[in-house]
Amino acid sequence: MKAWWRGRQYILAAVGLCLLAGAVAPRMARPAVPAKPVQQADGPLQGMTILVDAGHGGTDGGATARDSGIPEKELNLQVALLLGDALRQSGARVILTRETDMEYSRNKREDLTARLRLAREGNADLLISIHMNEYRLRGESGPQVFYRPGQEQSRLLAGAIQEAMLRELKPARERAAMAGDYFILSLDIPSALVECGFLSNAAEEKLLLTEDYQRRVAQAIRDGIVDYVSLRITQAGARPG
Repeated sequence: MKAWWRGRQYILAAVGLCLLAGAVAPRMARPAVPAKPVQQADGPLQGMTILVDAGHGGTDGGATARDSGIPEKELNLQVALLLGDALRQSGARVILTRETDMEYSRNKREDLTARLRLAREGNADLLISIHMNEYRLRGESGPQVFYRPGQEQSRLLAGAIQEAMLRELKPARERAAMAGDYFILSLDIPSALVECGFLSNAAEEKLLLTEDYQRRVAQAIRDGIVDYVSLRITQAGARPG
């Protein structure tokens, strides 16, 4: 009697394992659902591809906010993501060099080269690199935009973004767009490096840490890009490419 019952227990256990395996297997084999593509809206940047680079990342923290100690790389990413959203809402296709805290290489030149490769392979029409500034004197403040020396379209792009930031952010210190020797600006497409403000300035640091001000910065950069595109359409009768 005991042997019979023990045998029945083995059979029931085996059947249970088979049923369990059958229930689990389909879930393990189910293919992943592909991510839904981002829908681009109609708008003034329709048909354009814009690369947005969140400067630094990974082991490269960039500057450090003087009071809070927050690394520049975090604020760059937050503004870049907001800018990407604003550009998509204006009709642009957006390429982000990073959406998380990462880097392509610990070698700075290799890291920047990989970011530029994304712009080339994605046939970007414009490149915008987002950064935060710092200086040993805490009184320095204000956003400032840089462009590659001798590249006229980049100068116009940087100037349009600078004007939009002055108009919409109303900083205490009004700066002008300037030429700068930055490797990220080395492509032959209109490019601008945006220093959104000074992390070494106490008042400006507080602003840059807030989502509301980050959103205003992103919107101002977006508006500057739209102004630039409108200028090019007026001048040439066609979108820049």
